[in-house]
Amino acid sequence: MARRRKNRTHLKGAGATVQRANDGEPRSFIIKHGQVGSSLTQLVRDLRKVMEPNTASRLKERNRNKLKDYLTMAPALGVTHLLALTVTDVAPSLRMVRLPAGPTLSFRVERYSLMKDILKTSRSSRSMGMEYLTAPLVVLASFPPPSPETPPHLPLLMKSFQSLFPPLSPNSMSLSNCRRIVLIAYNADRGTVEFRHYVITVKPYGISKRVRRVLEGAPKKSLANPSSGFLDLGNEKDVADFLLRKRGEPSPGSDGYESAASSASSAAGDDGDAVSLADDYVGRNNKKGQKKAVRLSEVGPRMELRLIKISEGLPGKEGAVLYHEFVKKSKAEAAALKASHVAKERLRKQRREEQETNVQRKKAEKEQGSRKNQEDSDEEASDAEADESDQEAHDEWDEDEEISEVGGSDDEPGSDEEESEDEPQERPPTKKVRIRGKR
Repeated sequence: MARRRKNRTHLKGAGATVQRANDGEPRSFIIKHGQVGSSLTQLVRDLRKVMEPNTASRLKERNRNKLKDYLTMAPALGVTHLLALTVTDVAPSLRMVRLPAGPTLSFRVERYSLMKDILKTSRSSRSMGMEYLTAPLVVLASFPPPSPETPPHLPLLMKSFQSLFPPLSPNSMSLSNCRRIVLIAYNADRGTVEFRHYVITVKPYGISKRVRRVLEGAPKKSLANPSSGFLDLGNEKDVADFLLRKRGEPSPGSDGYESAASSASSAAGDDGDAVSLADDYVGRNNKKGQKKAVRLSEVGPRMELRLIKISEGLPGKEGAVLYHEFVKKSKAEAAALKASHVAKERLRKQRREEQETNVQRKKAEKEQGSRKNQEDSDEEASDAEADESDQEAHDEWDEDEEISEVGGSDDEPGSDEEESEDEPQERPPTKKVRIRGKR
């Protein structure tokens, strides 16, 4: 039987790189740097989950890989951001690097919670399914508006988080693709940034919890039992008993009591919480024009970050320090530091230009030498051809020319003998006599 041949539908090589570069969406690497624990390793996986599908969710890390390796390979793969988590003596640290030229933002992770911790504490755990096929929407909250009194590092901090996610295009964006939200909130009292991750849910508006269960069906607790998606009314005498039961009255089945808080939350509150769908949305009966209540369900991870430092350039090639939480410099010290960075950059540029000039000079000398060798070989080939033609012309015999005998007359052999007598005769060398002594 012939072996099945797999047809790949994705682009490979340069075509895929060009497509990634042309779409304009930010792409990221999220890695752990150095020796970290299992909790921080799981936090790296959760952050990759948040950044899907524009991140390398299956990136393999090895102990011998250095941060420089990722910084070198990331721009060639179309990666625009690098998030590196590590452990310091004080607390876990997060570095956000904008590739290929910087800046670099360093954060201290004050507190964090994993996805599994958030799902354990939530009332209703959600299944992780189709929500991660599209990028999340980013919401920036509590950041001060730009003004002369606003600290200069806050606008840069806001733009750095905003550039992590694809920009919004309301004209071409589909409503069904808006499935998740990432909230970046600035806490002015503590001076920290809170990172939250939510899933958008749409519920019927203006109805009680029991009516909503009739419309939507009971939650599926097990995939092995297909009938678990249907509402069980076997213990009820009439459907009215289920729908019109008074608040707090127990049911004959397993539904239990309905509290005032759950009833109010299921009724979706006032008119300010309801929206009219501009397009069809995912889920049952979520059609265009219907009035629905929008809810946010937190799925994690959750982080509280404190900005420590903002510097120009990349790690290992950092330039001037734009902001530091603990180190404050005077204007004179900042000017001197900036001048030293400018001098270093000028020297680096000069050395790079000299290196490029030397490379071009050596390349020109190599081309000139190869050209000269080619010319010499051409001259030698032409001289050899000329010699061959002269030899061929000399070797040709004229048909009218008479051939003379080389031997000569019989009267001349005496002259040869006289010449041989005049020449000294060579004697063979004498052999040395070897005397062997008795041993």
